[in-house]
Amino acid sequence: MSETDLQRNEGTEPPPSQFRMTRFLWQQLPYVVALVLAVAGVAYTNVSHQPLVGYWEFLALAIGVVCVVTKWPETQGKEAQLRLIWTQALHWIAVLVTMNVMLMSGVQQLLPTPATGLVLLTLLALGTFLAGVSLLSLQISFLGLAMGVTVPAISWLKQSVFFFLLGAVLLIGLGITFWLRQDRRPVAASMNNQMEA
Repeated sequence: MSETDLQRNEGTEPPPSQFRMTRFLWQQLPYVVALVLAVAGVAYTNVSHQPLVGYWEFLALAIGVVCVVTKWPETQGKEAQLRLIWTQALHWIAVLVTMNVMLMSGVQQLLPTPATGLVLLTLLALGTFLAGVSLLSLQISFLGLAMGVTVPAISWLKQSVFFFLLGAVLLIGLGITFWLRQDRRPVAASMNNQMEA
């Protein structure tokens, strides 16, 4: 192989650091997607004022599958793999049963609909965190913590929307003021130059 062929081949391969970063982001994608879906479910519940029963069940099952798939390569032997499947299945069945208890009509009468979404997210966060502790997986535990932190963040954000709106209006007003001043300066400078000439 000549030097030009080597240089051509080197130019087509991504640098090792870029490859590692891409691989790292690809590995974290299921956790990010699960977190985004959980927050989107709460947002939709708050807007529509209807609990999304099937959505939360699907999300719990999806996180259970992510837990099994994450630990599967590290699990050696058929017995250990079966134990992983059964323990995760029992864990997530318990989470699903608890979620469905919260969705029973008698319990629903005690909770407003937006609160139901937050309660279901809290249960999902707890189940995810405990699954991560059980599997000794930092990513799954962090996902559970991140979901848990979004519960007070969403309720705080809902209460503070008015202040954020006022802040946005203030920033837009300041931006327009400075933008208009910048537009007038060149006109004023050119008029001064014409008067001096």
